[in-house]
Amino acid sequence: MTEQSNEKKLVHTMTIPVRWGDMDALGHVNNTVYFRYMEQARIEWLAAMGCLPDENGNGPVIVSARCDFRKPLTYPDQVEVCTYIYSLGKSSFETAQEMRSVNDGYAVYAEGGATVVWVDSKTGKGTPFPDAIRTKYAELKGDQQGRRVR
Repeated sequence: MTEQSNEKKLVHTMTIPVRWGDMDALGHVNNTVYFRYMEQARIEWLAAMGCLPDENGNGPVIVSARCDFRKPLTYPDQVEVCTYIYSLGKSSFETAQEMRSVNDGYAVYAEGGATVVWVDSKTGKGTPFPDAIRTKYAELKGDQQGRRVR
């Protein structure tokens, strides 16, 4: 069963401290670090569901990643990363992530995401992802669209 939907579902929110070492010579968080923030939030969500990797060694592979920078994050601050999923298919889904400055009233400083494919470790090809992901997606149908979860 494939449920193709472009409706974003909020699945996870976490707060990450901005470290002094995250900044570059220009005094703001380096662009590569935003991808680390998104990765950390995505992995924490998958791990909380027991999906990293599964009992057969199958797991998520990022086939594309993107980020649009709105404002520069700086130290000291905390970045709240809101993770959404959409376009749920048999072996893949899209993530969208918002990175918000806690010090600036949770204003969005960057938006990004990734295409995630669940890969069979033996064949290197896409395989159906764990039921926990599909179940979580189904549970989120309703009024959680766009709400921050703490």
